Amino acid sequence: MESNISIMKTLRLWDFYTREDVHSIFSPDTVFTPQSGTWGLHGIVKVPDRIGDWVFFVTLGQIQGEHTFDESITTDGVLSWQSQPNQGFGSDAIQAFISHDERINNIYLFLRGKRDKAYGYFGKLGYLTHDSEREKPVHFQWQLMDWAPNSKFLQEVGITLIGESELLQLQSQSAPPAETPKEKTIEFVDTPRASKKREGSSTKEFKTRKISSYAQINASNSALGLLGEELVIDAERANLIEKNRRDLAEKIIHVSVIEGDGAGYDIKSFTPEGEIKYIEVKTTKGHGTTPFYLSPNEIEFSRMNPNNYYLYRIYDLDVQNKSGKIYVLTGDLSDKLDLKPTQYVATLLAEK
Repeated sequence: MESNISIMKTLRLWDFYTREDVHSIFSPDTVFTPQSGTWGLHGIVKVPDRIGDWVFFVTLGQIQGEHTFDESITTDGVLSWQSQPNQGFGSDAIQAFISHDERINNIYLFLRGKRDKAYGYFGKLGYLTHDSEREKPVHFQWQLMDWAPNSKFLQEVGITLIGESELLQLQSQSAPPAETPKEKTIEFVDTPRASKKREGSSTKEFKTRKISSYAQINASNSALGLLGEELVIDAERANLIEKNRRDLAEKIIHVSVIEGDGAGYDIKSFTPEGEIKYIEVKTTKGHGTTPFYLSPNEIEFSRMNPNNYYLYRIYDLDVQNKSGKIYVLTGDLSDKLDLKPTQYVATLLAEK
């Protein structure tokens, strides 16, 4: 007896899909019509019965009416993307994208370089920023959460990534007259003021600043984290030597290198008076309010040692010149930060 059940294609990162394939995954109970309707034609599609989940179909450089979409992906996995030309800031969809929380909801990206190519699945998106000065369309930057694909996949999907040279050219086109070069160093600054609302970026900043600032990308970049810790150790030593405490400078320990990440802090240092400093370092190339991850033992250690715990947040890091800015939080981190859970450990409730 012949079965009437068709084999549904499953969703796999860096695989290829037609619109009908994507429809069969996310909306199998509805009818698919090629070149027509929501799944057959639209670039932005709501996932049925899942509030806040979307599918993006993107063809780089496509033309719609008189509008040519200016979209690209950088080597760090930053997607510059535009909404439909008729969508402004008052659109419910646009407001949903600006407030998108990738811990709770999903935006799935299917992208191709030309119309004659199949869509490649690039994974899920995390919000980075939007251009607060332009609308219809609204311009967004998204972080590709599962970056990076292999070169063969990119070649087959038909896209070329924007590298450092292209970004430098963009920056030079909008940059003010060059100033006398300053000595590169890390600078201690006041804690930036956080905004509860995502206000976006100016057009100038949006065009020239395409930094992979998403927290998960920073957390998985061990080289970035190690560089930040080394810069902090250098600064701690220099400060103690300046205060005539070379004896203490020689006792600084790079704990995360010696015993790994389980201690609850990265560096053991000292104040000029000889008090112990437990220093945790979080580093990003992004702006000062970029979110970052904390482990349960880091938070608990700060609670147990509030008089000796220091969090050094490095941002605007220039890797090549080893320069950036640092602000410092001290004490119990649960009193200083808005801590949002990313996962839960679930067990059955005991009977009462």
